[in-house]
Amino acid sequence: MNYSRRHFLSTAALMVSATDLAMSMPAAAAASVGKTSNKNMNRSSGPIKQINAGVLNIGYAEAGPSNGPAVILLHGWPYDINSFTEVAPLLASAGYRVIIPYLRGYGTTRFLSADTLRNGQPAALGEDTIQLMDALKIDKAILAGFDWGARTANVVAALWPERVRAMVSVSGYLIGSRAAARAPLPPGAELQWWYQFYFSTDRGKAGYEKYRNDFNKLIWQLASPKWKFDDATFARSAASFDNPDHVDIVIHNYRWRLGLVEGEAKYDSLEQKLAQLPVIAVPTITMEGDANGAPHPPENSYARFFSGKYVHKTISGGIGHNLPQEAPKAFADAVIEVAGYTKQA
Repeated sequence: MNYSRRHFLSTAALMVSATDLAMSMPAAAAASVGKTSNKNMNRSSGPIKQINAGVLNIGYAEAGPSNGPAVILLHGWPYDINSFTEVAPLLASAGYRVIIPYLRGYGTTRFLSADTLRNGQPAALGEDTIQLMDALKIDKAILAGFDWGARTANVVAALWPERVRAMVSVSGYLIGSRAAARAPLPPGAELQWWYQFYFSTDRGKAGYEKYRNDFNKLIWQLASPKWKFDDATFARSAASFDNPDHVDIVIHNYRWRLGLVEGEAKYDSLEQKLAQLPVIAVPTITMEGDANGAPHPPENSYARFFSGKYVHKTISGGIGHNLPQEAPKAFADAVIEVAGYTKQA
């Protein structure tokens, strides 16, 4: 099974206004650690910080004590850091240093060079996380995420386990291979990936460019059919889709997975390791909502890919694909619980 194809593709303390998130941050700006701009103020917890990390100038929110154990929260597509609006203060109050970066192609994150390939392949997103940790001088962190964010956490835990204390991964093990993606699925399963085929065409790219907010709101509705989010909630995240690289990153990600475009040669060795579906040894909790409308693998299909202390949790109550935003306490509790596993080892 190609788990990446089976996966959908992805309290006011960190809520960012649509106007603020739409502000453009120059690529070369904010080169020093934690340098901020008043133009990117977070309404409740202060500014969105910017830092140069690898090929990116990454925008991120931060909460909690600076000397606390680090937790990096990774969002998915088509979502953003607002998925963790209520999770972050829960973790901060428990003593954790919480870092919530915009992935490449979202919010205030920008490429430092116009010549860099707008690459959405999994290894690139994994390396972004490592580069961010290096820039922030974080040796080890707990990684927690969903959708693209969960896949990125999986990638980092598999390739750089020495940098990961523990992990929370919504929808389980999401590492896949392009070779496996070549095998057709039954028609009913292929239907769930309609957007992947749409994005493979020039029409699909143009359609996503023109209707990205309508498109992404539809994805939210399909992926979380019982989540009654309001227009303001969507608008806060939709502002991050105005990033100039957003469409290119999303399209490249899905085309790369189907083998329709190439990535960058510097990631070839990493992708070869990932294609072997490596077992993840760090302590892990996987989670799933009981009303996830996105295609996702059953828990019993991926438990064998975790060799460390491992627990799976199904969250009830009509919880869909955006689990951290729909069930923030359950998600925060899982992070705190998995942190305890490292003390037991």
